[in-house]
Amino acid sequence: MIEQLDTLYNEEGYYIKNRGGFFAGKKLVTVITPVYNAEPFLEKTIESVINQSIGFKNIEFIIVDDHSTDGSRQIIWDYAAKYPNIKAVFLKKNTGSPAAPRNLGIELAKTDWVTFLDADDWLHEEGVKALYDLAKETGDNYVAGRTMKAESGGFKIVGEHQSAIERRSVSPFTIKHIFQHLGPTARMMKRKLLLDKNIRFPHLKFAEDKQFFIDVLINCPTISTTKKVAYYANRLDENESSLTSKTTVMEKTDTNIQVIKYVKQKKLPEEQEKMILNRLYEFDCITRLFDRQHFLKSETKEDYFDKFREVLATASDLDYEISDNFFHPFNRTVYRLFLQEDYQQMIDLIRWNKKTKQKQHIIKDGLPYITTPFEGTLAENIRVPLLAIYQSGYFEGDSYHLTVQIFGEEIDKVEELVFRNRQDVNEEYAFTLQPDESRIASISIEVAELDKLPTKSFEVFIRYDVYRKINILRPEQLQIDKRLLNFYTTLNSNLGFKITKA
Repeated sequence: MIEQLDTLYNEEGYYIKNRGGFFAGKKLVTVITPVYNAEPFLEKTIESVINQSIGFKNIEFIIVDDHSTDGSRQIIWDYAAKYPNIKAVFLKKNTGSPAAPRNLGIELAKTDWVTFLDADDWLHEEGVKALYDLAKETGDNYVAGRTMKAESGGFKIVGEHQSAIERRSVSPFTIKHIFQHLGPTARMMKRKLLLDKNIRFPHLKFAEDKQFFIDVLINCPTISTTKKVAYYANRLDENESSLTSKTTVMEKTDTNIQVIKYVKQKKLPEEQEKMILNRLYEFDCITRLFDRQHFLKSETKEDYFDKFREVLATASDLDYEISDNFFHPFNRTVYRLFLQEDYQQMIDLIRWNKKTKQKQHIIKDGLPYITTPFEGTLAENIRVPLLAIYQSGYFEGDSYHLTVQIFGEEIDKVEELVFRNRQDVNEEYAFTLQPDESRIASISIEVAELDKLPTKSFEVFIRYDVYRKINILRPEQLQIDKRLLNFYTTLNSNLGFKITKA
C-alpha cells in the first residue's frame, strides 16, 4: 500500500494511516515524532515508545514523515500496520524543517498531554511515565525531566539545571539557566496551553524549537522538574541525519537574530527579557559563533565579524548592557575585545583558551582569576565565579579528612561535595560542605560511607547554586596578589615549598 501514497493525499497535502485509531479517547499522552530520512535509527526510536512502562496502550504515537527519500516511510507504514495507536502521517512534499510536522502532530493529537521525540533519539523506558506522573501530580502546564546525551565515549547530562533537583510548581524564572537548553527533549506540556495561546513551531531551518519553548515557558506561571531520566539525545559519531549538522553557522546566526527580534517585540518585563536574550546573545551568538574551531580555522573571519555586527544591531535600542547578564566572564572579555575592534587579540585569546587545558590562577582581593599570557591587555586576567584549591586530604582513624579553600563572590552558595560515577553519571553521592569565614571548607567522611560506594571511578567536585559545579584544583603554584606560592618535588623526591615575587 505504501506504493500507492501518491493517490491517497488529501487536499492539505498529507495522508493519515490509522486516522481514528482505536480507543483514542482513553490515551493518556501523545508522543509526536517528525521524520526525515532517519532510517538508520528509526526502529530504535519507535521501539523505545512501544516499550514504555506506562503501557503503549496508553500512548497515542503520531509519526509525521516529511517526505523521506530513504526507507523511513516503509518502516513507519509497517509499524502503523501492526499498531493501531500509531497514527502515521505522510506528507506529499518536504517542508524543510521539523516545525510543520510537529505542528501537524499538535493539531491531530487527541490527548491532554503531548511530548516530542526526534526520529534519531530514544526514550528511557520510564520516561513517559515519569513526566506524566509529575504532570498529574502538580497540574502544571509544563514538566521536564533529565536528558542524556549519547556520545561514542559514553553518556552526559544535558542541561543539568533542568533536572538537578525535584521542583514542584515553581516559576520558570527562578531557574537562572532555564533558557540555556530549549530543545524538545524530556519535556511534556498540556495540549490545551498550546491551542489556547496559539503556540506553534515557526518555520525556521534552525532554532524553531528555541522560539517554541520560549513561548511555552513565558506562558507558564509555574513548572515542575524531576531528576528522573526521560530522554536520550543521539550524538553518536555515526549520526549524520540531523538537520542541525547540515546548517551553517551563518544560517544559524541568522535564525537566532530572528528569534531575538521575536522576543523583543513581545515587550516582556525587563528581567524576563534579559534572561531570554542572554542565552541568545551570549551562548548562540558568542560561544557558538566565535569560541569554536570553525572560526579559528576560517580564512574569512571578517564574515564572522560582520555577522556579529548584525547581532549587536539588535541590541542598540535596549535599555541595558547585554554583557552585564553574561554567565561566563570569558565571553564578556571576548565581547569587549570585539567592541574595541581588537580582533587579533580576540582571536589569540580564543585560540589560547582552546589549547590550554590546565590554566594558571591568580587571587586578587580574595577573588579568583585565570591569568593569561596577554599581559597589559584587557585579556590579562579573566574572572572565574568560584575557585576551589586543595589544601589537604588524608585518612585518619575511621574517616577521610579533606580541606579546601574556596575563593569567589558566590562562596555562600556552596552546598555539597559530590562523588559522581564516571561510568553512570546519574549515580552520585553527596556530602554537605560549608566554607567558614576564612573561606576554608573542611569535611570528614567516614570510611564506612566511602566503602558503600561501588567499585568504580568517581569524579569529585563541589556543587553550588543548586546545580553548578567546580572541580577541586591541586596546583603546584598559585599567585596571590604579588607573591607566587610554589610547591615542588626535591631531588630526593620530598615535598618542597617556596614563595617568590610574581
